[in-house]
Amino acid sequence: MTQALLVEPPARAPLLLRPLLWLARRITGKDPLPGRLLAWFPKGALGAGVFEAAAAGAPGDLDGRSLAAARIVASAVAGCPFCLDMNAATWKRAGLTVSELEALVSLRLEVLPAMGPRVEAAARYAEALSRTPVTVPDAVQARLRASFTPREIVVLATTIAQVNFWSRFNQGLGVPSAGFFDESVCRLPAST
Repeated sequence: MTQALLVEPPARAPLLLRPLLWLARRITGKDPLPGRLLAWFPKGALGAGVFEAAAAGAPGDLDGRSLAAARIVASAVAGCPFCLDMNAATWKRAGLTVSELEALVSLRLEVLPAMGPRVEAAARYAEALSRTPVTVPDAVQARLRASFTPREIVVLATTIAQVNFWSRFNQGLGVPSAGFFDESVCRLPAST
Protein backbone atom coordinates (compact mmCIF):
# COMPACT_ATOMS: atom_id res chain seq x y z
CA MET A 1 0.00 0.00 0.00
CA THR A 2 1.39 3.38 -0.99
CA GLN A 3 1.00 6.10 1.60
CA ALA A 4 -0.22 9.48 0.38
CA LEU A 5 1.64 12.64 1.31
CA LEU A 6 0.64 13.77 4.77
CA VAL A 7 1.14 17.44 3.86
CA GLU A 8 1.74 19.16 0.56
CA PRO A 9 4.85 21.32 0.20
CA PRO A 10 4.26 25.08 0.48
CA ALA A 11 3.34 26.81 -2.78
CA ARG A 12 6.56 28.84 -2.58
CA ALA A 13 9.74 28.03 -0.74
CA PRO A 14 11.44 30.75 1.30
CA LEU A 15 13.80 32.85 -0.80
CA LEU A 16 16.96 31.45 0.80
CA LEU A 17 15.93 27.85 0.08
CA ARG A 18 15.07 28.32 -3.59
CA PRO A 19 18.67 28.16 -4.89
CA LEU A 20 19.28 25.00 -2.85
CA LEU A 21 16.15 23.34 -4.21
CA TRP A 22 17.17 24.34 -7.74
CA LEU A 23 20.64 22.87 -7.14
CA ALA A 24 19.19 19.63 -5.76
CA ARG A 25 16.98 19.27 -8.84
CA ARG A 26 19.88 20.06 -11.16
CA ILE A 27 22.22 17.55 -9.50
CA THR A 28 19.73 14.69 -9.22
CA GLY A 29 17.44 15.42 -12.15
CA LYS A 30 14.53 14.65 -9.82
CA ASP A 31 11.98 16.56 -7.78
CA PRO A 32 13.57 17.39 -4.39
CA LEU A 33 10.29 16.62 -2.57
CA PRO A 34 11.89 16.10 0.88
CA GLY A 35 13.58 19.50 0.52
CA ARG A 36 10.39 21.14 -0.65
CA LEU A 37 8.59 19.73 2.40
CA LEU A 38 11.34 21.07 4.64
CA ALA A 39 10.47 24.54 3.29
CA TRP A 40 7.72 24.54 5.94
CA PHE A 41 10.53 24.58 8.54
CA PRO A 42 13.51 26.56 7.13
CA LYS A 43 15.72 25.99 10.21
CA GLY A 44 15.17 22.24 9.80
CA ALA A 45 15.95 22.56 6.09
CA LEU A 46 19.20 24.34 6.88
CA GLY A 47 20.23 21.70 9.42
CA ALA A 48 19.34 18.83 7.10
CA GLY A 49 21.15 20.57 4.24
CA VAL A 50 24.35 20.96 6.23
CA PHE A 51 24.13 17.32 7.36
CA GLU A 52 23.58 16.21 3.75
CA ALA A 53 26.38 18.41 2.38
CA ALA A 54 28.80 16.91 4.89
CA ALA A 55 27.75 13.31 4.11
CA ALA A 56 30.46 10.70 3.88
CA GLY A 57 31.77 10.03 0.42
CA ALA A 58 34.10 7.58 -1.20
CA PRO A 59 37.02 7.36 -1.39
CA GLY A 60 37.80 10.28 0.94
CA ASP A 61 35.93 8.97 3.97
CA LEU A 62 35.49 5.24 3.32
CA ASP A 63 35.49 2.79 0.43
CA GLY A 64 32.46 3.00 -1.85
CA ARG A 65 31.36 -0.63 -1.47
CA SER A 66 31.12 -0.41 2.32
CA LEU A 67 29.31 2.94 2.24
CA ALA A 68 26.85 1.75 -0.42
CA ALA A 69 26.17 -1.51 1.42
CA ALA A 70 25.51 0.38 4.66
CA ARG A 71 23.17 2.85 2.95
CA ILE A 72 21.25 0.19 1.02
CA VAL A 73 20.80 -2.10 4.03
CA ALA A 74 19.77 0.79 6.31
CA SER A 75 17.22 1.89 3.68
CA ALA A 76 15.87 -1.63 3.25
CA VAL A 77 15.59 -2.33 7.00
CA ALA A 78 13.86 1.02 7.55
CA GLY A 79 11.53 0.29 4.62
CA CYS A 80 11.85 3.76 3.08
CA PRO A 81 10.93 3.67 -0.63
CA PHE A 82 12.60 7.04 -1.38
CA CYS A 83 15.81 6.12 0.48
CA LEU A 84 16.09 2.67 -1.05
CA ASP A 85 15.42 4.11 -4.50
CA MET A 86 18.12 6.77 -4.07
CA ASN A 87 20.74 4.62 -2.34
CA ALA A 88 20.35 1.56 -4.58
CA ALA A 89 20.98 3.82 -7.59
CA THR A 90 24.63 4.13 -6.54
CA TRP A 91 25.33 0.38 -6.87
CA LYS A 92 27.40 0.47 -10.06
CA ARG A 93 29.54 3.46 -9.07
CA ALA A 94 30.23 1.70 -5.73
CA GLY A 95 31.50 -1.42 -7.49
CA LEU A 96 28.67 -3.75 -6.47
CA THR A 97 27.53 -6.56 -8.77
CA VAL A 98 23.88 -7.13 -9.66
CA SER A 99 23.72 -10.21 -7.43
CA GLU A 100 25.28 -8.30 -4.52
CA LEU A 101 22.79 -5.47 -5.01
CA GLU A 102 19.87 -7.91 -5.08
CA ALA A 103 21.10 -9.55 -1.86
CA LEU A 104 21.47 -6.19 -0.07
CA VAL A 105 18.09 -4.87 -1.25
CA SER A 106 16.27 -8.05 -0.24
CA LEU A 107 18.24 -8.33 3.03
CA ARG A 108 19.59 -11.78 2.17
CA LEU A 109 22.43 -11.21 4.59
CA GLU A 110 23.63 -14.83 4.48
CA VAL A 111 25.53 -13.93 1.28
CA LEU A 112 27.47 -11.13 2.97
CA PRO A 113 30.60 -13.16 3.76
CA ALA A 114 31.22 -13.59 0.02
CA MET A 115 31.21 -9.79 -0.35
CA GLY A 116 34.26 -9.38 1.86
CA PRO A 117 34.80 -8.61 5.54
CA ARG A 118 34.41 -4.82 5.26
CA VAL A 119 31.15 -4.94 3.32
CA GLU A 120 29.80 -7.64 5.63
CA ALA A 121 30.70 -5.66 8.75
CA ALA A 122 29.21 -2.43 7.33
CA ALA A 123 25.98 -4.14 6.27
CA ARG A 124 25.52 -5.94 9.58
CA TYR A 125 26.18 -2.69 11.46
CA ALA A 126 23.60 -0.92 9.26
CA GLU A 127 21.07 -3.63 10.02
CA ALA A 128 21.69 -3.35 13.77
CA LEU A 129 21.51 0.47 13.84
CA SER A 130 18.34 0.55 11.71
CA ARG A 131 16.26 -1.69 13.97
CA THR A 132 14.44 -0.56 17.07
CA PRO A 133 15.67 -0.93 19.71
CA VAL A 134 19.26 -0.51 18.55
CA THR A 135 21.33 -3.48 19.66
CA VAL A 136 24.79 -4.07 18.22
CA PRO A 137 25.74 -7.69 18.96
CA ASP A 138 29.26 -8.44 20.21
CA ALA A 139 30.04 -10.33 16.99
CA VAL A 140 29.17 -7.26 14.89
CA GLN A 141 31.30 -5.04 17.12
CA ALA A 142 34.21 -7.46 16.76
CA ARG A 143 33.84 -7.49 12.95
CA LEU A 144 33.79 -3.69 12.89
CA ARG A 145 36.94 -3.39 15.00
CA ALA A 146 38.72 -6.00 12.86
CA SER A 147 37.76 -4.35 9.56
CA PHE A 148 37.71 -0.59 10.19
CA THR A 149 39.66 2.11 11.98
CA PRO A 150 37.89 3.99 14.79
CA ARG A 151 37.37 6.94 12.41
CA GLU A 152 35.81 4.67 9.78
CA ILE A 153 33.42 3.19 12.37
CA VAL A 154 32.29 6.72 13.26
CA VAL A 155 31.86 7.50 9.53
CA LEU A 156 29.69 4.38 9.20
CA ALA A 157 27.60 5.26 12.27
CA THR A 158 27.06 8.79 10.94
CA THR A 159 26.15 7.53 7.47
CA ILE A 160 23.68 4.97 8.82
CA ALA A 161 22.15 7.56 11.18
CA GLN A 162 21.76 9.93 8.25
CA VAL A 163 19.88 7.31 6.22
CA ASN A 164 17.68 6.63 9.24
CA PHE A 165 16.96 10.36 9.66
CA TRP A 166 15.77 10.60 6.05
CA SER A 167 13.89 7.29 6.34
CA ARG A 168 11.88 8.51 9.32
CA PHE A 169 11.31 11.93 7.78
CA ASN A 170 10.24 10.59 4.37
CA GLN A 171 8.03 7.81 5.70
CA GLY A 172 6.50 10.10 8.31
CA LEU A 173 5.38 12.45 5.54
CA GLY A 174 4.57 9.79 2.91
CA VAL A 175 7.35 10.68 0.45
CA PRO A 176 7.32 8.11 -2.40
CA SER A 177 10.30 6.88 -4.41
CA ALA A 178 11.44 9.33 -7.06
CA GLY A 179 12.78 7.05 -9.79
CA PHE A 180 16.54 7.31 -9.18
CA PHE A 181 17.01 3.56 -9.57
CA ASP A 182 16.64 1.72 -12.88
CA GLU A 183 14.51 -1.29 -11.96
CA SER A 184 15.58 -3.17 -15.09
CA VAL A 185 18.56 -4.22 -12.94
CA CYS A 186 16.50 -5.71 -10.12
CA ARG A 187 13.15 -4.96 -8.56
CA LEU A 188 13.04 -2.88 -5.40
CA PRO A 189 10.52 -4.01 -2.81
CA ALA A 190 7.34 -1.92 -2.80
CA SER A 191 7.63 -1.68 0.97
CA THR A 192 9.30 -3.61 3.72
